[in-house]
Amino acid sequence: MTNSAIDTVLAWHAALNQADIERLLSLSTEDVEVGGPRGSGRGADLLRDWVARAGLHLEARRVFGRDEVVVVDQAARWRSADGQLTDPQDVASVFRTQGGQVSSVIRHAELPSALHAGGLDFSDEHA
Repeated sequence: MTNSAIDTVLAWHAALNQADIERLLSLSTEDVEVGGPRGSGRGADLLRDWVARAGLHLEARRVFGRDEVVVVDQAARWRSADGQLTDPQDVASVFRTQGGQVSSVIRHAELPSALHAGGLDFSDEHA
């Protein structure tokens, strides 16, 4: 169900960007995997702490999906110590979903590596 997986991932982005932690947690499995360049870990508490600490805003630009895997090309901005958002940086994240929830989100530095990690390619792009 790629469209429902994509809908879940886009709702996850909206909750993150609105800092709606409870909604974000409801869209994530209890043992959600969260990862990036510094490694990964699991659990709702880790997700809650990461969101509070990172101050991250993700703008979804392009979306790729097949089955329960969704890769999103993103413009990422972090909140600096003075509360301002940084200049956008290009990143891409691999989302794995199950039962209408995100079970894993792993950030990559570039879209091609995220597509490869997710087992997708450019033909999996959704409009």
